[in-house]
Amino acid sequence: MSKTLICSCEDVTAEDIRHAVSRGYSDVESVKRFTGFGTGICQGKGCLSAVAALLCKEKAQKPASLLPFTPRPPLYPTELSVLGSMKVDESQPPVGGVPEELAVFPPTLRPEGPLPAKAKVVIIGGGIMGLALAYNLSLRGETDVVVLERGYLCAGASGRNGGGVRMQWGTSANIELAKRSIELMGRFARDMGINVWLRQGGYLFMARTKAVAERLERNVALHNKHGVPTRLLTVDEAREIVPGLSLAGAQAASYNPEDGVIFPWPFLWGYANGCRKAGIKVETFTNVTGFETSDGLVRKVKTDRGDIACDTVVLASGAWSPEIAQLVGVKLPNEPHRHEILSTEPLKPFLSPLVSVLDSGLYFSQSMRGEIVGGMGDAKEPAGLNMGSTLRFVSRFSQALLEQMPNLGHVKVLRQWAGCYDVTPDNNPVLGRTPGLENLLQMSGFVGHGFMMAPAVAERMAGWMTTGESDELFTRFNLRRFQEGKLEREDMIIG
Repeated sequence: MSKTLICSCEDVTAEDIRHAVSRGYSDVESVKRFTGFGTGICQGKGCLSAVAALLCKEKAQKPASLLPFTPRPPLYPTELSVLGSMKVDESQPPVGGVPEELAVFPPTLRPEGPLPAKAKVVIIGGGIMGLALAYNLSLRGETDVVVLERGYLCAGASGRNGGGVRMQWGTSANIELAKRSIELMGRFARDMGINVWLRQGGYLFMARTKAVAERLERNVALHNKHGVPTRLLTVDEAREIVPGLSLAGAQAASYNPEDGVIFPWPFLWGYANGCRKAGIKVETFTNVTGFETSDGLVRKVKTDRGDIACDTVVLASGAWSPEIAQLVGVKLPNEPHRHEILSTEPLKPFLSPLVSVLDSGLYFSQSMRGEIVGGMGDAKEPAGLNMGSTLRFVSRFSQALLEQMPNLGHVKVLRQWAGCYDVTPDNNPVLGRTPGLENLLQMSGFVGHGFMMAPAVAERMAGWMTTGESDELFTRFNLRRFQEGKLEREDMIIG
């Protein structure tokens, strides 16, 4: 059988593209994620036009709908040492970013068929939270559910993160949720029929100041109380786990071997496939434009494809949740904050755990393909729905990474991108009923860790919704806590 190569960098064939189309992935961005085309050394320069032509030939998309995928800087592969040599003014906030992301997806990508006129449950947001909830509802017999997504699957934060999953948290609630989530991830391939490449190589945290070191020590004791085998390490012990790690400035380190990394895209697709098999409608490229309310209830969700009458609405739109909530007069305390990330050319496997400097927010791991994938927080990043990439980030990250792993200076960065954390004042989610609109349920505010908490949170929320039984998760993290001052701050946020 002949093998017609479309993307020589990633060994993607014409048959791979056809297979993606057969699975329902027909827009260029989705096909890119499903097959990996365009993510190699040339970043799509040699294969994008061939894929577009094939999609036209297969009648997967009309020519007007075949928009090129978003290009990612740098334009050419660039060594970390070169990027790290750029000067950064840490006193000034980052501005702009390239390329600009689409705020609204083109109407040409909008499905032609009508939406259902009514559904028992409408979930706004087709990221990991919304899809995991819909799937868990189906396990409990509730399939009259519609999931609305403004773009393609994996367009938001669920498809833009580094894939880290950990039990090392600063509160009991998050530790228990993470434990359950990782347990479910371990069964995901068997249960859902799709491999998410869970690799439990651990998380190694470093602390560079006395205050952060004391926090690590305090949290290790909390982890152990919950049965998580985190332990404090000496500098020499940490170097044994990650050869070549300098631990520059480190005062303490902690390590849990049961933490790990998964591949984000199939994680999302697995839940989406499960929903569709159960008869749940997952409607992509559909914008919510408003709501119809009466007597303290949401009666209809309005979209650019028509209205849906409903009994319950769940707001699970991540960093876009405040915008959606504002359409019905609800003010959420969440703020979107850009967090940037990059990946390098592939290397031979050498790095088992995800490594993080808790003080700065630096983190990096090695993917199954061998790439170094990592990001770093920026205290000066202003609030806003910005997903452009900056030279400032890649310079700061390169400097911080090479301080810890100086032997990586020759490694080339292939691409960088950004996503938005959905930040709340106490770094904990907004869950449960909305005061004044009892059938509008909140499921947002996860501050970058919703991806790893989704399996457990969705499982509990589906149970709470279908049985009516009380669950303290949905009172503890209710929207009312911000007015009542009942805040419990999570202090192990990275990135």
